[in-house]
Amino acid sequence: MKKKAARPNILVVNDDGITAKGIKNLIEVMEHLGNVVVVAPDSPQSGMGHAITIGKPIRFDKVDLYAGVEMYKCSGTPVDCVKLAVNKIFKGNKPDLCVSGINHGLNNSINVIYSGTMSAAVEGAIERIPSIGFSLDDFTSDADFQYTKPFIKSISEQVLQHGLPDGTLLNVNFPKGDSLKGIKICRQANAKWAEEFEERIDPYKRPYYWLTGVFQNFDKGEDTDVWALEHGYVSVVPVQFDLTAHHAIQLLNGWDFGVLGPTESKQEISPADGIYLG
Repeated sequence: MKKKAARPNILVVNDDGITAKGIKNLIEVMEHLGNVVVVAPDSPQSGMGHAITIGKPIRFDKVDLYAGVEMYKCSGTPVDCVKLAVNKIFKGNKPDLCVSGINHGLNNSINVIYSGTMSAAVEGAIERIPSIGFSLDDFTSDADFQYTKPFIKSISEQVLQHGLPDGTLLNVNFPKGDSLKGIKICRQANAKWAEEFEERIDPYKRPYYWLTGVFQNFDKGEDTDVWALEHGYVSVVPVQFDLTAHHAIQLLNGWDFGVLGPTESKQEISPADGIYLG
C-alpha cells in the first residue's frame, strides 16, 4: 500500500494586520492545500518594505481568531513575522510554502520596493522557502476577495508542485472586479510615483505633512504588470532579491577610477586634494 503524502506546511503572513479581511480569505484558500500557520502583525504595517525591528523587543503571542487555525500576532514588521515563524515555530524545519497577503491595494511595478506584503514574501525566499505575494486593487476594508480565490489556489498548487528557482518568488496582483480574463506572466513595468507632501495645520497651529502622489507609467509595453492589470488580467511577475545590475558590471570595469592599488604603484595620494605625489 502506497504511503499517503503528508500535507504541506504553509506559512501565511501579511502587512495589513492579523484582523484584515485579506488574510482571512488567504487562510481559507490555504486550508484546502495544507497545514496552515499564521504569523501577522498586530497592527497595519503597510509600506514598511524590508524593515526589521532591532532597537526594541518584539512581542509574539498566540491568538484564537479562526477555529482550527494556529495563529500568532507579532508587534514587529512583516519581515519580523517570517523570521520569528522560521526560528520559533518551525524551528528550522521550514514550511513548504510562504504566502503573503491578500494585500488591500496593488503591489505592481515600483510598489514592490515599498511593500510590506512583498517584503514578507522576499524574506521567505531568502530562507529558501517557495514564496508568493498576493495583492488586490482595492484599498477598502470590506474589499471583495472571493473571485481571487480560484486563481490563488491554482498558482499556489503550481508552486507546491514545481517549486521555484533559488532566489525567486512570485508577485501576483489582481485587478478590481470579478470579470478576470486569465493570468499573464509579466515583467515589472517601468513606473513610479510622482510624490507630493500636502501641508496641513494641526490644532496647535503647527504644520504637518501628508504624503500624496500620482502614479506615472513610462512603460508602453504590453508585457508588463501594469498593462495586464489595466486589461483585466491577473499579473504574475517572477521577482528576485539579487539587486545587482549585472548589465552594468562591464561598463564600470571600463571606467578609469585613477586610484591604483598598493601592488600596482608606489605613488602616494595627498589626502587633502587627491593629487598624485610620486
